[in-house]
Amino acid sequence: MKRLNITLPEELTREIENISNKSRFIAEALKEKLTRIKKEKMNKLLAEGYKVTKEEDKKINEEWENISLEGWK
Repeated sequence: MKRLNITLPEELTREIENISNKSRFIAEALKEKLTRIKKEKMNKLLAEGYKVTKEEDKKINEEWENISLEGWK
């Protein structure tokens, strides 16, 4: 464990004044926020990757579609 001295807006301190273990509460809130940030970054990277490979994927799908439909016509 590491001890930190932080400054919070008064409105937030009022909202958490009745919470018995503020350190645990803040740690859990930070974990949730960091997890959300990581997921957002991953989603952004995945979306960018899909955009980059969109045309290549389309060509591959068209090639496989022609092969898959051979003999059905």
